[in-house]
Amino acid sequence: MHISTFFNNVFGIFRKSSYFLCAFFLSFGLLAHAETIELTKGLSIARIGQSGRVAIHTDAIESQIVEGRWKAPQAGDSVKNPQGETQKWEPINANDDGWFQGRGLRGGYLYFTIQSEHDKIMMLEPAGHSFVYINGIPRTGDVYSYGWSRLPIQLNKGVNDLLVRVARGQFRAKLTEPEADALFNSNDLTLPDRIIGEETNSWAGVIVINAANEFVDNLVIRAELENGNRTVTPVPKLLPLSTRKVAVRLEGQAPTRTGEDRLELTLLRKTDEGEKTLHTLSIKVRVRGKEEVHKRTFISHIDGSVQYYGVNPAKPPRGDSLTDSLFFSLHGASVEALGQAEAYSPKTWGHLVAPTNRRPYGFDWEEWGRKDALEVLSIERVRLGTTPEKTYLTGHSMGGHGTWNFGLTYPDQFGAIAPCAGWVSFWSYAQTERFDELDPIERIMRRATASSDTMGLSKNAKHFGVFISHGGADDVVPPTEARTMYEHLRTFHNDVVYDEVPGQGHWWDLSDEPGADCVDWPPLFDFLARHKRFTPESIRDIDFTTHNPGVSSQSYWVNIEAQQILLQPSSIQVRYDPWKRRFTGSTENILRLSFDVNHIHPEGSLTVELDKQRIENIPYPAKEKRIYLRKNKGTWEICEKASLGEKGPHRNGPFKEAFDNQMVFVYGTQGSRDENAWALAKAQYDAETFWYRGNGSIDVVADKEFDPWANPDRGVILYGNADTNSAWKSLLKNSPVQVEKSKINIGDRTLKGRNLACLFLQPRPGSDIACVAAFSGTGISGMRLCDQMPIFLAGTGFPDCLVVGSETLMEGVKGVRAAGFFGLDWSVKNGDFAWRE
Repeated sequence: MHISTFFNNVFGIFRKSSYFLCAFFLSFGLLAHAETIELTKGLSIARIGQSGRVAIHTDAIESQIVEGRWKAPQAGDSVKNPQGETQKWEPINANDDGWFQGRGLRGGYLYFTIQSEHDKIMMLEPAGHSFVYINGIPRTGDVYSYGWSRLPIQLNKGVNDLLVRVARGQFRAKLTEPEADALFNSNDLTLPDRIIGEETNSWAGVIVINAANEFVDNLVIRAELENGNRTVTPVPKLLPLSTRKVAVRLEGQAPTRTGEDRLELTLLRKTDEGEKTLHTLSIKVRVRGKEEVHKRTFISHIDGSVQYYGVNPAKPPRGDSLTDSLFFSLHGASVEALGQAEAYSPKTWGHLVAPTNRRPYGFDWEEWGRKDALEVLSIERVRLGTTPEKTYLTGHSMGGHGTWNFGLTYPDQFGAIAPCAGWVSFWSYAQTERFDELDPIERIMRRATASSDTMGLSKNAKHFGVFISHGGADDVVPPTEARTMYEHLRTFHNDVVYDEVPGQGHWWDLSDEPGADCVDWPPLFDFLARHKRFTPESIRDIDFTTHNPGVSSQSYWVNIEAQQILLQPSSIQVRYDPWKRRFTGSTENILRLSFDVNHIHPEGSLTVELDKQRIENIPYPAKEKRIYLRKNKGTWEICEKASLGEKGPHRNGPFKEAFDNQMVFVYGTQGSRDENAWALAKAQYDAETFWYRGNGSIDVVADKEFDPWANPDRGVILYGNADTNSAWKSLLKNSPVQVEKSKINIGDRTLKGRNLACLFLQPRPGSDIACVAAFSGTGISGMRLCDQMPIFLAGTGFPDCLVVGSETLMEGVKGVRAAGFFGLDWSVKNGDFAWRE
């Protein structure tokens, strides 16, 4: 390099560094560099409330924000917590690695200020927090310190503040300049493997960042695989200063060699003059043989996002005559699907498939994690052509819990289940708080968590064999979890085996054969080989329980369609006698049910005897091969199929059910400046949070751009109330719950105040499956109260309708004004509500 060029470069770097040093001076000692600002000093305060895996939490800082009392703290400022004790803001420094750490930070807050000489967009790259408020705007957290997040933020001229809720006792962050107005984030890719001999016709997921303070709707992604085709995928409209995981189509000829191929992604802006390149990304895509462990992707029906799962193909000794079995394996916390699939040796007699739970931690194999697993199971049964009777479920640690919960929730799907080092429930393992049921509202709130009650579904294990394995010295999940389930099951089940391996911990491997023994345990697979799933023709006795028909309604030929008391256990014990053509049994908490009679010869009438009531000479159904029954004033009678307008397996609530069917978030624009700003920020925050928690990808649109009659089977989430969101009139005009400024009408009751938040769902007009849900408030305080409700945290229960006042943040459940479940007709009148008088 010429000497003059060298000095010009040096002086250029110096000028650039000086510019940033002048542009930012950081009041708490932030360290500034030419391209990076690292947080090194701030203020901290220990946990200032109670939270966890519960819907209702307390938080004195959040209370200040919601009620408009928040102001920037100074060292020594005190805050009174919900218990009446005083805590103080104290100075804190990051360690040499940039982490703010301490036991007091677990659930506590950090506060930083940045002062800028002018408006500027920067990228915030945080880790270890539950959420962050940037100049009052909430942005998603990184609870597990993945380090994936790059959030474009606006720094205003003057003082900017960052308020951070720390998750697990440590936090760090830096701010960097965006490389372009729109760019890729390569930190979080969802990629398929290419398979030798198989044409590539799949999807990839990549994050696109809009680092501009305006909407962008003219972007496309060009994708080109090595030795493949070029595809162009439109990018959905991006919100200002936002991130979005985008599905990208991949096509290519079948590869012929293993190794890696290159995938080139180009982000383009389409203009009248043509296409302008904004950012490029070169990615390596694995190429695997048909018999190697590999990844596959699909488009999820939940939100239209790209998800992946792992496959460990069978390696039969000859041909493929023995490969009709499917082992469905659920991974543990932080493991992911590919690691789970790779923990097993290839099997000679079946394929192993590992879904993702949507993230390494995801949803603990409940809620959206459970739905993801159902999607993968359905896809792979068809693709692999396995025999349904030879489908088996297993999993380790969190996946062991998933094996319990998933298997007991859907007992007609598996020939046997085999939880390894699994915990039973949030309440037994994590000591999650449950409402003590001292008042009616607490009882409603507890029922909303019913689908997490694994032990309450335990009798469904009668449908299959159970093999339980656990290390005797496990210090992560104590073996008492396994022992408790074993002792409970053996009181009514004669096909349960418990194999506790002495001296072994949470993850162990004793054999020199491939595969980790804690999951790939030979006695476990020997047990599976001796079992098969029943067929409808072969099972005569069914003992089935569900907490919610909207989650699980069917076991073989029995379908529980509606409950008398919603989200209380509903059960049926029934026997079919084929030579008598007779169903005989007893029920509990069932209002409607049906019997599938496809397995019965059509000649002759049928008899049903339930709860000592006998109905004879029932004609074999001519069209739909199903007999429907309804309890009318305590008496069972034959009936027609219920209207899809009623609650049932297709749509039953509670609140979280609305977050499905490729949901779309619709924010209000018809309110005050603060109300409109809240609606957009909250919708964006929820979309970001579902991306983080569930690898999600959600459309976020303004009410004035939303067409309520297009795509009627999509779930819709409204942000705002009847006065501030123009989509309300079209979608919720006939709702029994109406939220307006200063009041909420629920049936014939009216709740008044400007500080009330209301969450509820209703059927979407024109759809038999989708719901409309609302995050609404009677004023800006009520709206802000919705911000940190833990909707996307598995195990938190929200009923069909919930009204809380801002005092909840200091008083807990005492601040809940109303909670309830709508009736089968989605009304308040026929529902089950509790009120705080």
